[in-house]
Amino acid sequence: METAPATSPARPRRRSRHLPWLAAAVLLALIVAGLWPAALPVELAPAARGPLTVTVNEVGMTRVKNRYVISSPVAGHLRRIAWKAGAPVIAGQTVLAVLETNAADFLDARSLAQAEARTQAMQAAREQAAAQLARATAAARLAHTDFTRAQRLFAQRSLSQQELDTATLHDTTAAADQRAAEFGLKVADYELAQARAVLDRGQPATDPASSPPPLVLTSPVNGRVLRVLQESERVVPAGLPLLEVGDPTDLEARIEVLSRDGVAIQPGAQVALDRWGGAAPLNGRVRLVEPSAFTKISALGVEEQRVYVIVDFTDPVEKRATLGDAYRVEARIVTWSGTDVLRVPSGALFQRGTAWQTFVADGHRARLRAITPGHSNGLETEILSGLKAGEKVIVYPGDKIADGVRITELQVAP
Repeated sequence: METAPATSPARPRRRSRHLPWLAAAVLLALIVAGLWPAALPVELAPAARGPLTVTVNEVGMTRVKNRYVISSPVAGHLRRIAWKAGAPVIAGQTVLAVLETNAADFLDARSLAQAEARTQAMQAAREQAAAQLARATAAARLAHTDFTRAQRLFAQRSLSQQELDTATLHDTTAAADQRAAEFGLKVADYELAQARAVLDRGQPATDPASSPPPLVLTSPVNGRVLRVLQESERVVPAGLPLLEVGDPTDLEARIEVLSRDGVAIQPGAQVALDRWGGAAPLNGRVRLVEPSAFTKISALGVEEQRVYVIVDFTDPVEKRATLGDAYRVEARIVTWSGTDVLRVPSGALFQRGTAWQTFVADGHRARLRAITPGHSNGLETEILSGLKAGEKVIVYPGDKIADGVRITELQVAP
């Protein structure tokens, strides 16, 4: 009996028939995987709540608040001035300059009448300065009392931070006004003494053979010599500036800002003064934004409207003992601040038309989101609506980022 031949070789032939299709499928899968767009690496930053401060950053210079220019009241021969800038002076005692007139300052009847009228005017100005000092002293005393009371109420949590800041501003401003009034009274006394000296020397001498003594000019205020304008011995006309004196520790800062930024700056705003030469920034407060602007040509040749902002130092003199007149400072003037603000990096926001948008990371996809921005300091921006705390946004999205694109977080070194 004969048996049938075996049929087992049919199965290998059937498998070999599917191998080309399997290889083609694998090749196609590899091609699709190679052409499939890879996830784009992006830098992500979370939307977080915290403090945000908006500042105007500009350069300015310090200046002595109250300065006085010593001028020659009459024509004469000026003796050499030995003083140098920085020398200490005492009001009414330090002799700054000596003028030899040799009776050339005798006045005729008309000039004598004018000198008498000027003396009377200086007397009235002196009385007005005394009244202003009395008023400024009373206002400073009241402002300091209110400030002390505000500190006590703030410590008891019965007063807001804004009310305490207002009381602090009034106290600082009133103290500055009192110092200015004191300086004004000293200047008025000096000008009255000079007017009387001119009047006395302008009258004819009883002894024609005798020559009048030299005219001595003393310092009107306590402080230091700021500048010597005429040092050499020479003949000078009446009214020629000779020296400039003042107190170099009684400083203020004059910051030059764009007029559009000056509109947002309010008196009492906090100021930080950097790069003045010390280890730590100095603190100050805005006392005045001058009402008149001026035109200035920028380094690029563009006309700009600028305005001066006057800042009072709030730190003690010991922290700025080496800071002098006309020194350069860089100011950061606070225009707005918040303590609990939802903020994101400003580089995550962009504008299309009139709408502001950002890309939010939704898993491994980028999603376009419309948002409403608020205040910004250039580095961070307040978000009023459109985002929640904890959501991550794409910082500096490139042209390849679009809605729905696959992304992967790029690890940025701290």
